[in-house]
Amino acid sequence: MRRYYCKTHRELFCCIWMCMIILGGCSGSLGKEEAPIQLESEEDKKAESESETLQTESITEVLSDEILLEPEMIEVDWSDYFDEMNGAAVVFDASKRQYMVYNSELALKRRSPCSTFKIISSLIALENGIIEPKHSTHTWSGEVFWNEKWNQDIAFEEAFRESCVWYFREVIDEIGQETMQEALNKLSYGNCDITDWQGRLNTNNNNPALTGFWLESSLLISPREQTEVMERIFGMDSVYSEETIKELKRVMQVTEAEIPIYGKTGMGKTDGVVVDAWFTGFAEVSEENTHKNLYYCVYLGRTDNKNVSSAAAKEIAIQILSYISRT
Repeated sequence: MRRYYCKTHRELFCCIWMCMIILGGCSGSLGKEEAPIQLESEEDKKAESESETLQTESITEVLSDEILLEPEMIEVDWSDYFDEMNGAAVVFDASKRQYMVYNSELALKRRSPCSTFKIISSLIALENGIIEPKHSTHTWSGEVFWNEKWNQDIAFEEAFRESCVWYFREVIDEIGQETMQEALNKLSYGNCDITDWQGRLNTNNNNPALTGFWLESSLLISPREQTEVMERIFGMDSVYSEETIKELKRVMQVTEAEIPIYGKTGMGKTDGVVVDAWFTGFAEVSEENTHKNLYYCVYLGRTDNKNVSSAAAKEIAIQILSYISRT
């Protein structure tokens, strides 16, 4: 059973309940057609009544557990970390079914994932054999890009760490729209909207090698949803292969010292101004001789007269996670 639940799960149990009631009625009528009519004894009536009561109590208990397992949201004041920047932070402790949230209004607002989506495109490409880590080099077209490190043939690990857009534009095109849509639906990734496949809605860039649905375009996700997606990928109930998870962790690792932190930055602009800056992933922490993951997301929105950047979001996340690990 997964460790997160939503309305659809409860609806499913209600459907199962109704089907059991209907089937119970059908099985009773079928039995009467095949067997001679017999008068039901008081003992039979009592046994049948007790069986129905137990069945109802069992289903009610499951439905109650579903409701109780909804994660708790705790508001926290992490404003000191943000230096007056417009931002939000979410840390999801799946083992406690608990969110720690700073600025809940912004934490629930969907924005473009920008380069944090490289976690997802890497996941899908690794699972489908489109990226094979030892044979993953893409050939540079010769077009000169603003980031000098993109102006060369580049392999998966370096492309991920340098956030090479043209590399992942090619990877995503190789994945294809149908496979991508199925994968995002499976992950419940934000609004799952990839209709602007080429990224024509992006007003900051019209270079087809550097645009896409994940860059200030049709695909949107909230900071809280980012943490939920990370748990679906890296949590105990992950459906993805060990090889894929191992490779993703390898390229996502950013710290090793105090606590291992894995993540990816992302940043988007409109008319040359930073309007979205992200850092999301998970951290491995120890608690009472056990190890667990904390799934986190720090988001920064446009803030005039402040240096909003993905590097700033990353620094804030590391500070918050370090603080949590010490308390």
